[in-house]
Amino acid sequence: MKVSVVVCTYSMDRYPSFSEAVESVLAQSYESIEVVLVVDGNEAVFARVEEDFGDVENVVLHCNDENRGISYSRTKGAKIATGDVVAMIDDDATAEPDWIEKLVRTYEENPDAVAVGGNVVPDWVADKPDFFPSEFYWLVGCDERGFGRHMEEVRNTYGSNISYKRDVFLDVGGYDENTGRKGDRHIQAHEAPVCIRIHEQTGKRVIYNKRARVHHKLFEYRTEPRWLVFRSFWQGYSKRVMDLLLPQASDGKNEYLKDLLVEYVPARLYQLAKEPSAAKVKQLVAIFVFTAAVGFGYLYGMLTPNLVEKVNS
Repeated sequence: MKVSVVVCTYSMDRYPSFSEAVESVLAQSYESIEVVLVVDGNEAVFARVEEDFGDVENVVLHCNDENRGISYSRTKGAKIATGDVVAMIDDDATAEPDWIEKLVRTYEENPDAVAVGGNVVPDWVADKPDFFPSEFYWLVGCDERGFGRHMEEVRNTYGSNISYKRDVFLDVGGYDENTGRKGDRHIQAHEAPVCIRIHEQTGKRVIYNKRARVHHKLFEYRTEPRWLVFRSFWQGYSKRVMDLLLPQASDGKNEYLKDLLVEYVPARLYQLAKEPSAAKVKQLVAIFVFTAAVGFGYLYGMLTPNLVEKVNS
């Protein structure tokens, strides 16, 4: 089974992390790998990529003619790819050496599998803030508390650790270009729509192999309270967009909210009463602040006239 790993980037500021991501893919223990590098409309970055990786075996390069966003870039990478499976990793993440090997083994042990994802682990480049609750790691693209059990089917894993049978991914149209980051647009969760379309077409969901790990770099700006509240707001807004585009996408997050309020918060309150600490208080406050920000973002989306038309424009 040949695997094509797509890595997209767009900015010279991200180049050191991008280079580390590519090197971690090239160092995989699994041998039958093709690496597809997509630069999103930045000729200077593409020139650097050509210099560093242009002569490397099994590496394919592409530069978009303009900035098209992460969804377009990843789908373009999948179209260029020649593997049976196409895997995605962010340009600020690094893969463990057996990442692809474990994804492939999951496909081999589950012949009907159409998508396999893995665990995204926080890589704290900055100091981990004591107020940041694990229930909200999804704000920074990492697996949150209670994300899923090993080898169970989930709606989708996060964009830095997900793979698809290439033909199935392309048959459903790849990623929706109306979702995902593009310039200053903050629509999130572009994995959900494509995984829902795959499920509707095949009846299969994403198998979650918790032992297939990548490490997502969390720089200082991603630990700042203001940035996290901002991110929460736009996640709420994105959820409203998803509810309009794909109403069936809402079930997973509704279940998450139920678990948060019925299970995790009461457990935290119990632990706080048992062993009081300032950090535990901060994390409880953060849970309510982030949840409120998500709610305000969703409300903002509800009050935005012609929301879908604006997203599509």
